[in-house]
Amino acid sequence: MSEPAITARQAPPWRRRTAAVLRRLLGAVAVFWAVATFTFCVQSLLPGDRAEMMLNVASGTLVQASKAELAAVNARYGFDQPLSVQYLRYIEALPRGDFGVSYQTHRPVRDMIAEQIRPTILLTASALVLAWVIAIVVTVTTAGRPGRLSRFIGGVQVATAVAPPYWIGTILLVVFAVRLRLFPVEGDNGLPGLVLPAAALAIPLSGFLGQVIREEFSRVLEQPFVTTARMRGMGDTGVRLRHVLRHAALPGVTLSGWAVGALFSGAAVIETVFARPGIGGLLVAATSSRDIPLVTGIIVASAGIYILANLLVDLAYPIIDPRLRAR
Repeated sequence: MSEPAITARQAPPWRRRTAAVLRRLLGAVAVFWAVATFTFCVQSLLPGDRAEMMLNVASGTLVQASKAELAAVNARYGFDQPLSVQYLRYIEALPRGDFGVSYQTHRPVRDMIAEQIRPTILLTASALVLAWVIAIVVTVTTAGRPGRLSRFIGGVQVATAVAPPYWIGTILLVVFAVRLRLFPVEGDNGLPGLVLPAAALAIPLSGFLGQVIREEFSRVLEQPFVTTARMRGMGDTGVRLRHVLRHAALPGVTLSGWAVGALFSGAAVIETVFARPGIGGLLVAATSSRDIPLVTGIIVASAGIYILANLLVDLAYPIIDPRLRAR
């Protein structure tokens, strides 16, 4: 009689973890493929002739192009090929970061995005870190404590969570840049020029993260292991930082993957408010000029960053909570 097959539960822990990582990687690839396919369909189904649109954008006015001019553009960019061939070429080029050529500048979209994405990534990462710092400090010091201050802080977190980033950015700009002149009004001036834009994005996110962490923090404070830690003589601050925060942070970590996408899209507006370089200004210019390859390239690149962030969050769970490693 043959031995029973080894079930997923009976498999060695390293094999289960490897299988879980592979599933997440395949899921990320599938989502990215779906986003890329959607953007290709939108690009292909938009009304109007793409070759004529490129000629109009290049000339800056509406022109009546000849058949020879249209045929030359169609042959150069492969628009005369069947849609299935265009799709396969589009998907094949994505792993190389090839998003096509801009209608307006006739430069590779990849190069244009690479020139502008660094300030946006820096702004997004700074806002995410600042939001976490604010949420953790406020939660650890006030959650689970009776009194008016704790209730007031909870109300402030609710108010900031629903506040639009551009509204907060405008207030910060007027108060700290125009009136107090503590920070530059516009442009990328190193760290001083990053503070207000990052704060404008971080304040609403910190309120949202703070609410989620606060609720879980209060629940964990009532768990038996917290009482045991206190009975062993550990102080309140030590209990909150060493034991409670690790468990309470997991829901916030789950939201961090979503937060990267929200911050990345919000950065486009904030970059406009503070006149900062970045992908936001590039997207606005591409949209106004109907530069379809550049718009779709930015969308696909942003989706890739969002998917990567969610994948890293999934892989970070066992590091934050060791109990998950045994599952």
